Amino acid sequence: MKLFDFDPKELASLDKVLHEPARLAIVACLAAVEEMDFVFLQGQTGMTGGNLSSHIRKLEEKAYVAVHKEFREGKPRTSLKLTGEGRTAFRAYLRTTAMLLAAFGEA
Repeated sequence: MKLFDFDPKELASLDKVLHEPARLAIVACLAAVEEMDFVFLQGQTGMTGGNLSSHIRKLEEKAYVAVHKEFREGKPRTSLKLTGEGRTAFRAYLRTTAMLLAAFGEA
C-alpha cells in the first residue's frame, strides 16, 4: 500500500546542516543575492553576531558558504556568498521539502 506520491525515505536524505532553522535562514538570504555583508545578514536573520558566526562556520566547513574578510577605510568588513555547492544543496533541500508539501496538498 502506497501512502504518498513520494518515498518517505527521501526525508531521511534532507541535509541536516541546512535543516537547522538558523542555517536555513542564512542560506535562504544568501541564495537571493550574489553576496551579502555580515552586518546586513545579521539584521535580516535577527541573530546575534556570535550566533551568526557559529552557524556560518558550520556552513563554511561544509563548503556551502564562502567568507571574505577585508578592511575598508580601516574598518573590518566580512562578506559572505553561497558557493556553487551551497546552491546545489539548497535546491536539493527545496525539492525534497516541495515534494512533502505537495503530498499534503500544501504546494
